[in-house]
Amino acid sequence: MSPKPLGITDTTLRDAHQSLLATRMSTGAMLPIAAKLEAVGYHSLEMWGGATFDSAMRFLKEDPWERIRTLKKVAPNTPYQMLLRGQNILGYRHYPDDIVEKFVELAVKNGINIFRIFDALNDTRNMAYAMQAVKKYGGHVQGAISYTISPVHSLEAFVALAQELKEMGADSICIKDMAALCTPYAAYELVGRIKEVVGLPVQLHTHDTSGFSVATLMKAAEAGVDVVDAAISSVASGSSQPPIESVVAIFREHERDTGLDLKLLSEISSYFTKVRSDQLSEFETGLTGADVRVLMYQIPGGMLSNLVSQLRQQGAENRYEDVLAEVPRVREDMGYPPLVTPTSQIVGTQAVVNVLTGERYKIISKEVKDYCLGLYGRPPAPLNPELVRKAIGDRTPISGRPADEIEPGFEKAKEEIGDLATSDEDVISYTLFPQQAREFLELRRDGKVPPIEEPRVFAKKAAAATPAKPAAPAAAPARPKPMVPLWRISNRLRNC
Repeated sequence: MSPKPLGITDTTLRDAHQSLLATRMSTGAMLPIAAKLEAVGYHSLEMWGGATFDSAMRFLKEDPWERIRTLKKVAPNTPYQMLLRGQNILGYRHYPDDIVEKFVELAVKNGINIFRIFDALNDTRNMAYAMQAVKKYGGHVQGAISYTISPVHSLEAFVALAQELKEMGADSICIKDMAALCTPYAAYELVGRIKEVVGLPVQLHTHDTSGFSVATLMKAAEAGVDVVDAAISSVASGSSQPPIESVVAIFREHERDTGLDLKLLSEISSYFTKVRSDQLSEFETGLTGADVRVLMYQIPGGMLSNLVSQLRQQGAENRYEDVLAEVPRVREDMGYPPLVTPTSQIVGTQAVVNVLTGERYKIISKEVKDYCLGLYGRPPAPLNPELVRKAIGDRTPISGRPADEIEPGFEKAKEEIGDLATSDEDVISYTLFPQQAREFLELRRDGKVPPIEEPRVFAKKAAAATPAKPAAPAAAPARPKPMVPLWRISNRLRNC
């Protein structure tokens, strides 16, 4: 059998700007180029899920559901793909089953075709209900492995997980390498083993933080990977995905030739260059080039941009290296969870707090306490007993599926939000993000939400806007900054 052309999923409209630009690309910025994206012939467009839902309401004053519908009018034929956090849906905690099902039903209705479903702990109990719902409403179920490296993770375990996802109804398997840890030869071995043992189509998602992502995609293609994720070059590399044009050029006139048009891709790249410089420069992280230290601290691409932004806002950008060093220590204490939302947020927030307070676990976030109680699922390895003691004392963690502890929530949410909600989509938005959705819906009711077609252009910060303050007298001691509230740190460390 002749090898198939290598399929490409374009992540430009979701993970690329989430990883590089704090998820601030608006629908209005996407619309003028949507027809050309449609013309490329991608396997799919990853354009929803992850942090885009939250950010649309919180920062862009957009209805996230309207993004799907608006883009679908211009680009109706290329499959639309989203990232779904299993029982977390798009939030940062577990939601009841009725909310999971209603969300999936509405996502399919609005135009999502492929659902990449993962769990931060690779606890398949947290993926099962979402997978069943996607099958019920006619979507494609892509079961995702949250790839990581640690003393308790192995190739054999990942292959077994892929087989389990197949038995649960997955239509394809994704190796989700959110922190750029999958080296070229590891990808070759893992893709080959999954293709051999499981027999489902395999897709590879990685980031370029460590600098070897293109080589990883090449070795995965040699092993038979069906589809790879990449981003248009003007929003690629760094903590984003590898550049599409490079992948297309590498496989040109090869047996895995993608068949995509480099001239068209160049036009698309030029467009996003302008969007990035004109509309999103405020959110540049300053993190450029490869950083192989990611193999040690394992922070995913989407979290890096927001971590820098948060520390910068708190006047603590100089503590960046300290936070990077603290992250793997907290991760070990918590049983080596893969660092992907929400565990990356939980670990990252606690690492920031440990550094800024100057004492490890002097303050423990509610999320860490819930994690120790088993409310996020089954950790890959036992937790540090000292952390558990400080976090929950002598309370006993739950052993079952966390969602079994949660009462149905749709009707209650519908009653709470009342007339502000004009659709089931509004109710789900409120259920996932109560504060942000209420604020957005109130603005919409009052006619203060700009048309979604209008790009949200952020004011560029002028360096000289504020006169420099005179230096404090030499004898005056420096006043320490107040402790950053946990919720402020938590709200900013959004990633995958």
